Amino acid sequence: MVRFRYLTWSEYGDLVGTLAKLIGSGGQEFDAVVGIARGGLPVALAVADELEATLDFVVVRSYTGIAERKKPKILRTVTESVKGRRVLVVDDIVDHGLTMEVVVRHLSEEKPRLVQTAAIFTKPWSRFDTDYSVRSVSGWVVFPYERREVDRLRGRS
Repeated sequence: MVRFRYLTWSEYGDLVGTLAKLIGSGGQEFDAVVGIARGGLPVALAVADELEATLDFVVVRSYTGIAERKKPKILRTVTESVKGRRVLVVDDIVDHGLTMEVVVRHLSEEKPRLVQTAAIFTKPWSRFDTDYSVRSVSGWVVFPYERREVDRLRGRS
């Protein structure tokens, strides 16, 4: 049975701020922050602002429902080249790590100088290790921007 952890907007803001400060205090400079849509978009906005880096996005589909996934597929890629740039790829959560793997592999084809990764949460069973993360969680995290969608999928709407 899936355990759900609903985040409030206040908790979410605190976690995003903590991640942005963690990355900023790491000493590594980044030219570009790439958010993975959908959940990585608001995180990437805050991180790019903290790092004073340019912002771009990739759109990836992998989930078909709660805890139901398919092979990640990139639907839209970055609008600016990452060749020779120091890139930070950001998402809200890294579960099994397949999405992050696919995006890092895709961006690496353009030969950036550096690619690092960050997420608010990681799962203990993830096969992908992020460079920056706030904490590990094993339950299903429900972010404030997806409450209605999750409740609908759970049959609670």
